[in-house]
Amino acid sequence: MFNYLEPPNAFYEFERIYSAEQWAKKQRWIVDYLTEYQPDVIGFQEVFSVESLKRLLHKAGYQYFAVVDEPQVIDEFIYKRPVVAIAARFAINEIAAVEHDNDVAQTIGLSADFTFSRKVLRATIAMPHIGDVDCYVVHFKSKRPMLEVEQTSQLAPEQHIIAHLTADIAGGWGSTVQRGSEATLLMLEMIKRRETTQNPMLLMGDFNNNLIDGVLSHLLTDSLRSVSAFDSKAQLAKYCLNDAWQLFVKSQKTTATEFIRTPSHYFGASSSVLDYILLSCEFDTGYDDSFYEVSDYHTYDRHLINPEFERDDQSTDHGVVMITLTLRC
Repeated sequence: MFNYLEPPNAFYEFERIYSAEQWAKKQRWIVDYLTEYQPDVIGFQEVFSVESLKRLLHKAGYQYFAVVDEPQVIDEFIYKRPVVAIAARFAINEIAAVEHDNDVAQTIGLSADFTFSRKVLRATIAMPHIGDVDCYVVHFKSKRPMLEVEQTSQLAPEQHIIAHLTADIAGGWGSTVQRGSEATLLMLEMIKRRETTQNPMLLMGDFNNNLIDGVLSHLLTDSLRSVSAFDSKAQLAKYCLNDAWQLFVKSQKTTATEFIRTPSHYFGASSSVLDYILLSCEFDTGYDDSFYEVSDYHTYDRHLINPEFERDDQSTDHGVVMITLTLRC
């Protein structure tokens, strides 16, 4: 949502307040997207004004809406720590903030007071034909270094460079550890929940990382070193997640080289995929008992690659990833 905060409140700093015109543009951009694409379930990041978003979505036809946290107010009207949210046209039967296992966290070297940088939302939604689906919305820790250099004129130029280099290296790694730990601890809770309820799973959000590198690649674990391939295939599939993009390519019965995945984020001259939807085996055509297939995958990025000021001035800095699920015959 890129700082969805109703004026006259400010996000992060005193002067960062939308004008009435800017706020109207931001809300109109959201409604225009919803009107054009008509998604049934939506996960949001960077929500400050929860009630405002709820009202906006209700007018757009989304009767069900949920959050599990609230933003932090650091002054009378200055906000930080936005939250994630979910909206749906289908009934939300259960809502919870995911709580991680403290014993596991400490076993893997995390501190006793470890927390998710943003609370993870789990909403159990009554989907057509398939029933209750556990939908998770995340906004994993960003790559912004955890350490900052104090502003001072006491440092010589070389010392200044060394201080920033140290903060970038150590602080960047700290953010990476946080992000990877969040994904790991969440995945463990999803497995526990799956064992208990047998509900299909859907994980969506801003991962702030490419999924295929080592930091988050365990989210797509599909084999076990200590278990035979036969036993693994028989029992493991229902606890695994699949990248919706790969499931879409599979559903087209063609090779991945014939498709080019659209980036969801641009920074300078570089681009990357940071936003994902992951699905359990019920949405995988390779699984005998699957209900749905991913029949379409779309990244809305017009506002990033071909922006128009009047239309996109107050949009978002990420592409919007959307998939279409089609019931299997």
